[in-house]
Amino acid sequence: MPTHRADSASPASAPTSAPPPVSSREVRLAARPAGAVVPGDFALASVPVPALREGQVLVRNTWMSVDPYMRGRMDDAPSYMPPFALGAALEGSAVGEVIASRDAGVEVGATVTHFLGWREYAVADGSAVTAVDVSAAAAEDYLGALGATGLTAYAALTRTAPVREGDTVFVSAAAGAVGSVAGQLARRLGAARVIGSAGGPAKTRKLLDVFGYDAALDRHQGDLAGQLAQAAPDGIDVCLDLVGGEHLEAALGAVRRGGRIALVGSIGDYEATGPVAGPRNLFRTAALEVTLRGLLVTHHFDLFPQWRERAARWLADGGLRTEKTVVEGIERAPEALLGVLGGANTGKMLVRLGGAR
Repeated sequence: MPTHRADSASPASAPTSAPPPVSSREVRLAARPAGAVVPGDFALASVPVPALREGQVLVRNTWMSVDPYMRGRMDDAPSYMPPFALGAALEGSAVGEVIASRDAGVEVGATVTHFLGWREYAVADGSAVTAVDVSAAAAEDYLGALGATGLTAYAALTRTAPVREGDTVFVSAAAGAVGSVAGQLARRLGAARVIGSAGGPAKTRKLLDVFGYDAALDRHQGDLAGQLAQAAPDGIDVCLDLVGGEHLEAALGAVRRGGRIALVGSIGDYEATGPVAGPRNLFRTAALEVTLRGLLVTHHFDLFPQWRERAARWLADGGLRTEKTVVEGIERAPEALLGVLGGANTGKMLVRLGGAR
């Protein structure tokens, strides 16, 4: 079961020769899922690690991220990112240690992030890795609060649906990687009341006791619109929506004139095999002059320096509280993805890697 390049880089040493080849295990896409993802959609393979070419580095991955968007890349359909290739290793954010380098700008021993997860060892161009400061935060934090998930919350609540002083804010999937940061951030940005939804009493209790929410809605109890109306009788001003469907409809039913809604995800529909229900009250956006705006975090990477500076300080002084759900070993990475799609995680879902065998 799961358990509950930097803003400035150090001077590089002279490039080193690659070590003798080692084998590395990787997880490949074996089949495209029809609806829900199943373990048979993945295959574990052992491959030799190639010798480095000029300008490349070899990274021993120590942590990798699994995220809901990966489900869409398993389908052979056009989207904002290309689909995973059948028979090839998946990819995604990872952090690890450089153990060999033929790039003068990346020194051996550096901790770096990159996009070649789902494997124990990664050969990457030096320009494709980013050195991170592990004296400021733990390496795995650069996949969570200091990574794209934390940045998503920051971009959503400062750019896409900016929080203003005194606002009431609603966050769906509030116990997940983005939502657990978003509630705390909304408060720092001046929100007067912060409401989140999650699945089950354990998670809703975490929203209140750990992540600083004022009210928690349990999606398992049904009638989200009624729960939200009770938690926010005067309505909401901002919504960060990660679920879609009934959650978005409830937000639209509660939104006040001039409200702002950031459309970030629709995890409730990712494994649907037929048409999905849309909100039936969409005209309220016109009647109340509400803004609905989509967000792709890749279009907001310019915010990374300011976000990491703030968030690393908050992590260090305890002002930002996070949780991680950890799965051990590359062979269990598919289990971790199934878990995040099914809501098994609190906070960021991560896979801890032990290196090649």
